[in-house]
Amino acid sequence: MLEVIKAGFLTTVQDLGRVGWARFGIPAAGPSDPFALRAANSLVGNAPQAAGLEITMLGPVLRVSRDCLIAACGAEFDLQVRGLFMPTWQAVFVRAGDEIRFGKRYWGMRAYLAVSGGIVLQEFLGSRATFLAGGFGGLEGRALRSGDKLVLGPIGQDLSGHAGKTWPLAAQPPYSSSPVLRVVLGPQDDYFTPEGLATFLGSEYEITTSSNRMGLRLRGPVVAHRDRVEIVSDGLVPGSVQVPGDGRPIVLMCDHQTTGGYPKIATVIRADLPLLAQCLPGNRVRFREASVAQAQAALRSQEEYFLSGFNL
Repeated sequence: MLEVIKAGFLTTVQDLGRVGWARFGIPAAGPSDPFALRAANSLVGNAPQAAGLEITMLGPVLRVSRDCLIAACGAEFDLQVRGLFMPTWQAVFVRAGDEIRFGKRYWGMRAYLAVSGGIVLQEFLGSRATFLAGGFGGLEGRALRSGDKLVLGPIGQDLSGHAGKTWPLAAQPPYSSSPVLRVVLGPQDDYFTPEGLATFLGSEYEITTSSNRMGLRLRGPVVAHRDRVEIVSDGLVPGSVQVPGDGRPIVLMCDHQTTGGYPKIATVIRADLPLLAQCLPGNRVRFREASVAQAQAALRSQEEYFLSGFNL
């Protein structure tokens, strides 16, 4: 078991999400920063799709009932086991009865905790990801509470073979409080004036407090439409940048609605979505145009360390 002593601000069970249900209006959900969850799972020897915890802003206090490995990736917290500070982005051995405490947060928005064996809950539509707005997945479709107990899966490898493994800084996304996000323009960039496109690509935007796992609302220079400010609703993906009638961009995240009627000026490339996931309200972002080929190359580069087996 993994017992929740204190739940933190917003701690949910997440895996890589439920794929294939968007046509029925059901978003994938999953981690806001999938890179960090996959890295944590890899460090403890779990499969990429194993369920872990997404920890937002203020971390939990947990207790394990067996010897296992843990790894915390993403936002930087003071991670303590038995009152001792432990490194993040590294597989750490913990003993039965140990408390895992997330203390002070230094940067970033969300950390991800993987435990060897993964968290075992009943799947909903093929996934254990928590979708809070829908009230399903994870543990009863909700955030964790003090007193919750989560079942851990069997450990299929020698713990000593993974303990101490580290994910190097050079192989992490270039997290920043003011990231430059690469975007592929379209599919409705023709709905905006040349001046509007230049504004979008040449301005700095602030993330507002009206942001969450569904999307990030931005404050900054208005992006001018040509004429119409709405379209016939069509499909959305994580990273879609909608611009409603007020000209203020909205970047969609993992819990986004599956269709929408605002024109999309661009899409943030998949390799840069982790940078957005770690931004706090008040952080600032800029956008830079990229080609589809450049987006694909960036993702391949990001995947190299996963594929290398820690041998880069």
